[in-house]
Amino acid sequence: MQPTATVLVYSDDSTTREQVRLATGRKPAPDAPLVEFVECATPEAVLRELGRGGIDVCVLDGEAVPMGGMGVCRQIKDEVFNCPPVLLLMGRPQDAWLATWSRADAAVTLPVDPVEFASALASLLRQKRLLSA
Repeated sequence: MQPTATVLVYSDDSTTREQVRLATGRKPAPDAPLVEFVECATPEAVLRELGRGGIDVCVLDGEAVPMGGMGVCRQIKDEVFNCPPVLLLMGRPQDAWLATWSRADAAVTLPVDPVEFASALASLLRQKRLLSA
């Protein structure tokens, strides 16, 4: 696996972005690479960063304002060539059908549970590694 993975975190709430960073730590799992974060507070910033390339996984806040992560996910899956895997943060488990609609690769509920989140992120990083090999 590559030595460092870049994870884009989109949320208008700095507390949510912090929860993601703290739940991940330096590595989400022993076999995962070290993680560097790119934080975005607006959908426009997400598109700009994805356009630059180098993003391995996106973490999108489904509760973000003015555009939720589900809408952003659907948009980037349609518009970004070779879109990286997306981990969606949902407000309620009942919103799983919306995560499917948005074409997210994985979803976890808010507030961020460190064990569940790290496991989901590590799984997406592993998938990304296998697809890149």
